[in-house]
Amino acid sequence: MYNSTYMFDDDSDDEIPTQQAIQESLQDRHKIETSGSATEDESFQYIASEEHEKIIAAIRTGQEEALMKLVKHSSAFEEADQQGWLPVHEAAAQLNKNILEITLKASRATTWEQTTLKGETPLLVAVRNCFVDNVRFLLLNGCNPNVKNEEGDSPLVTGADVLSQAMDCASVLFEAAGGGNPDSLSLLLEYGADANVPKHSGHLPIHRAAYRGHFVALKYLVPVTDFDAIKESGISPVHSAAAGAHPQCLEFLLKSGFDANFMLDQRVRKGYDDHRKSALYFAVSNGDICSTQLLLDAGALPNQDPINCLQIALRMGNYELINLLLRHGANVNYFCRVNTTHFPSALQYALKDEVMLRMLMNYGYDVHRCFDCPQGNSSRSQYVTDGWTSTVIKDTMFCEVITLSWLKHLSGKVVRVMLDYVDHVNICWKLEAVLKEQELWPDINSILTNPRSLKHLCRLKIRECMGRLRLRCPVFMTFLPLPNCLKDYILYKEYDLYGQENFIGTYNLNCT
Repeated sequence: MYNSTYMFDDDSDDEIPTQQAIQESLQDRHKIETSGSATEDESFQYIASEEHEKIIAAIRTGQEEALMKLVKHSSAFEEADQQGWLPVHEAAAQLNKNILEITLKASRATTWEQTTLKGETPLLVAVRNCFVDNVRFLLLNGCNPNVKNEEGDSPLVTGADVLSQAMDCASVLFEAAGGGNPDSLSLLLEYGADANVPKHSGHLPIHRAAYRGHFVALKYLVPVTDFDAIKESGISPVHSAAAGAHPQCLEFLLKSGFDANFMLDQRVRKGYDDHRKSALYFAVSNGDICSTQLLLDAGALPNQDPINCLQIALRMGNYELINLLLRHGANVNYFCRVNTTHFPSALQYALKDEVMLRMLMNYGYDVHRCFDCPQGNSSRSQYVTDGWTSTVIKDTMFCEVITLSWLKHLSGKVVRVMLDYVDHVNICWKLEAVLKEQELWPDINSILTNPRSLKHLCRLKIRECMGRLRLRCPVFMTFLPLPNCLKDYILYKEYDLYGQENFIGTYNLNCT
């Protein structure tokens, strides 16, 4: 499965395999060409001239006078090393702008846009090293801020054909956005760099800045990035900020008007085994509470992804994430298409954790489906569940799961909790046999064989009238003309173990 690093940070994409392929291809070609004669072998070998070596040494050591004396050797300034670096590339990577000025004037104009084996022009090298003076100098001398690699534009003559097929477009502005250098970014934009030119992956500079967490860079890029270009990319910078776990950038983007519910395009979703769609999914997967809160407060919908965000939080056992999602309408009764259970899938992650179990039940988990099993009868009532298809092979009942040898010791505690959320239920013979072995059986049996209190039945009836949608969003409770104590009772506040733990923790902290 592709991870968020692959999707949002192009430094981690196929650059390395590409370079390996290039090197291997060059080696293969070298073998073919050298199979002829010794003369051909000698002509292929890269041998730097003495003048070229002196030029590179002067550039690296910052010896301006020595470099000035070497200007007369113009051909040596057109020689590239095995990585495709010309002297002008080397000069762009030095802090001394005078060195770059001397080298640029000594080099032919055609070399100013020439790329290295990694597709870097001298301007791109200066940007990557955050040398603003060098960037400004190159731009003033006409270097193109929107340059892309051109086919056959390689200094390595023997590898020109391979290189032109293997390399992709690279934008200087994209590199500046990734480096988070506001001065370089501002200069590039001032000299006409286009923020809407995508990389080969479809990403824009704004995506790189958001993923890397470069807040200042985002401030420059948001006003000059077109929504149509973002839509065409299939990815929102909101996804990038969420994937990179940068709440400050995420908050800025949301306040700038970016949609919290922008969904990944289908072609991008295919890069993930889980076919995720929402920015919220990235935030939840990262366990990023702050970003999750920001997205939910901005109206992010928690039930849009093929794998429910709540399922991810439950799998992680993160109470705070679970609570956040439930309070903002996460569907507690989702069904996982992989595990074909008759009861909503969320229960599987809470069997060993009463805090999570109570959280699910309090938010309207359909407990009745756990007891929907005819006693000793192979025929079972059929329910039509959203998202299920004819490919479902087996509708696994709760009793079949909880009576497994490695789970049956939990059956007493789980069923006892469930009984707090139902009226009268029948349990099948299989579940009863296991429950009779549990310590809590006398209590469970007493509840099953005696009438429930009127108070409890009223609570269940009110919850039924409210409907699960309103139970999933308790904010609706504020509109009911009921005393607060009654509202708390309806919402099972006495069984809100997570809320009680937080209250006790806060109380202890304040006392301290």
